[in-house]
Amino acid sequence: MTLKEIANFIGIDCQDEIEITGLNTLLDSNENQLTFLENKKYINDLKNTKAAAVLVTPENASEVPNGTIALVCSEPYLNLAKISKLFAPNVFEIDGNEPLIGENTKVMPNVYIGKDSVIGSDCTIMAGAYIGDNVKIGNNTIIYPNVTVYRDCEIGNDSIIHAGTVIGSDGFGFANTKDGKYIKIYQNGNVKIGNDVEIGANTAIDRAVFNSTIIEDGVRIDNLVHIGHNCKIGRGSILVGQVGLSGSTTLNPYVIMGGQSATAGHLEIAAFTTIAARGGVTKSITEPKKSWAGFPLFEHRQWLKLQGKISNLLK
Repeated sequence: MTLKEIANFIGIDCQDEIEITGLNTLLDSNENQLTFLENKKYINDLKNTKAAAVLVTPENASEVPNGTIALVCSEPYLNLAKISKLFAPNVFEIDGNEPLIGENTKVMPNVYIGKDSVIGSDCTIMAGAYIGDNVKIGNNTIIYPNVTVYRDCEIGNDSIIHAGTVIGSDGFGFANTKDGKYIKIYQNGNVKIGNDVEIGANTAIDRAVFNSTIIEDGVRIDNLVHIGHNCKIGRGSILVGQVGLSGSTTLNPYVIMGGQSATAGHLEIAAFTTIAARGGVTKSITEPKKSWAGFPLFEHRQWLKLQGKISNLLK
């Protein structure tokens, strides 16, 4: 699709016929992709973008680097949402190659496996599982009943996905119009799960808006956990039941999130951090090997002292 066609779709005059292959972030975009800037805190990313074109407000148009075309509009984020539909893949494919299933893999009845999917050897796919198009599953992996793996997602070797879990559902992304309508931002990325990962029952891991939501090797995820779009879970991390991670949260290796703990979006947690049950993380944690608790968040020792003082006041 050409940039001219995209611009015309959202009512912007542009005569450039450059071919646009997809959407991406400011820093990850290449010379054939379209990006956007609405929040000024990312202005330095705009200056360093290699995107073919960028949706940008009039006040920031002068910061667009040479070689990148500025599509000037009042609401870049809303226009990105509208454009995202143009790049959404088919819900399912009619054409394509039949799935490849490795040696000694057992597939139980009532399993659907989509076009161009590849499943390794010595796997077990139990009844009622849905494996979408172009999914890749490694060797010696177990998929329990009624697991759903949406199209284009990847699961590594020696992993276990328990019943009812959904891998690759759409992230919770919408743009608001001035009259209060919500315009869906199509989630055109995927989920990549590493090797030796175990995911409990009825957990949901959302696909990325762009690129991938990533679960690294050796991660353990309990039942009823929600991981938002574009999160990255570092190797060896543990997420206990009912943890909720908002979009674009990065957990560095060996983070432990206690039951019902949660994060706000667009933050990072240092390696070997422990968040106690029901802890609420609202900003990045930069110092590794510390334990935190409560909401608002305190270092764990301070939180225990605070609870002691409150208890004494109530006596």
